[in-house]
Amino acid sequence: MASVTYDHVVKRYTADVTVVKDFNVEIKDKEFMVLVGPSGCGKSTALRMLAGLEAITEGQIRIGDRVVNNVAAKDRDIAMVFQSYALYPHMSVYDNMAFPLQMAHMPKTEIDKRVKNASRILGLDNFLKRKPRALSGGQRQRVALGRAIVRSPKVFLLDEPLSNLDAKLRGQTRIELQKLHRDLETTFIYVTHDQVEAMTMGDRIAIMNAGILQQVGTPGDIYDHPANLFVAGFIGSPTMNFVPVTTSDSTAKASGFDVKLPKSVPAGKATLGFRPETLTDRIGDQHNAIDMSVDVVERLGSDQFLYGQVGSDSVTARVDPKMKVEPGDKVRLGLDTRSLHLFDAETELAQF
Repeated sequence: MASVTYDHVVKRYTADVTVVKDFNVEIKDKEFMVLVGPSGCGKSTALRMLAGLEAITEGQIRIGDRVVNNVAAKDRDIAMVFQSYALYPHMSVYDNMAFPLQMAHMPKTEIDKRVKNASRILGLDNFLKRKPRALSGGQRQRVALGRAIVRSPKVFLLDEPLSNLDAKLRGQTRIELQKLHRDLETTFIYVTHDQVEAMTMGDRIAIMNAGILQQVGTPGDIYDHPANLFVAGFIGSPTMNFVPVTTSDSTAKASGFDVKLPKSVPAGKATLGFRPETLTDRIGDQHNAIDMSVDVVERLGSDQFLYGQVGSDSVTARVDPKMKVEPGDKVRLGLDTRSLHLFDAETELAQF
């Protein structure tokens, strides 16, 4: 088991192309850390530098207390699971899982012990003699995980391992991975562009954009206290509502409503943020009443989302699924003023 430290790490391909910029993260021993961000943000490159598959331009990467910048990938004591299963089609499940141990010239009895232990953990006992073509996508991904588990590495690296699975199987495999992390008590570093995976799986999340680390924290901290406009918009589904406002002391004025802010801020232009669930059909003491013209109603059984206009601004509300509303209706909703966010118009940093 080991911690992982990125210390001012930079990856530059040319003088004009820098894909990871001054990346600083400390990942604790046995932690499940998720690197998340849009495609092309540098998260997979950060993982590949740790794996030894990409050279580091500047900075240091440490596994435990050991600097691994110039250590060969095979000597870093890590195991990586890719988006593609990368299984040998002519080998059985057993042989696919045993292969890295055979390459390390491990005794056959130890190989058999490790493979059977991994297959038990992953529920593959009945598939050990099958070839990959006889397995479902989820089973193939479990074989790829098993091939990593048998090596008993200090750190597991997972690069978008669920991307090839359908929605139902992704949900099931997310749960399996969390159980696996708990059972193995090993450091997991997981890369994804899916914020739902990040929020449900990570002990902590590191959010990247354009090669720059935006924020690191627990899923709850990041959801409730986003550091900037990008993080606020990336985390949460449906996304946070953003409304341009003019502030004066502790009041924000939008095109369709005014709202009392929880604290005084400098006068000027800003962006008011509030999540769909902060709009409700109940209006109480802590709510600011706003009027919404409903364009679309989305009913999802346990949830109901309203998409419409408040003044000249597009707004999404998550309301009680029993609320009777149709497109074209005008509804009065309560905005919970305790759950507002305000972002500077120029820097896009959170003011609260």
